[in-house]
Amino acid sequence: MQQQISVITLGVAELARSRHFYADGFGWKPVLETPDIIFYQMNGLMLGTWLASSLADDSRRKHAAGPGAFSLAHNVTSQQAVQPTLDHLVKFGGTILRPADAPPHGGFRGYVADPDGHAWEIAYNPAWPISPEGYVTFGT
Repeated sequence: MQQQISVITLGVAELARSRHFYADGFGWKPVLETPDIIFYQMNGLMLGTWLASSLADDSRRKHAAGPGAFSLAHNVTSQQAVQPTLDHLVKFGGTILRPADAPPHGGFRGYVADPDGHAWEIAYNPAWPISPEGYVTFGT
């Protein structure tokens, strides 16, 4: 089986509120919008924000699961960009979970939750270069 992720879909309570965070906060452009879901073209995969009730129906779950023990990450190109990125996302409905600081293993990071509680790590990792196209690679 090919090692890849095609789509990450997040269940959201309000599509407009979620769109404000992702489209206006991150500045990402939707490539498809319906009354139930918005897709964003990412680097090699799609991010979907789908009404949680519709996602539950589609996956035949009894109810929509809330955000769990995972985080998504958005890497930036410098340590100095981490806290301003967190602060910027707060203006669009995000909530700071952890202010920017240096973890013991190196780099610099902080966490922000989207309006539905999904955790995003905003990180700078000098060992993971970012290409001009925005692709991050595992480096040493």
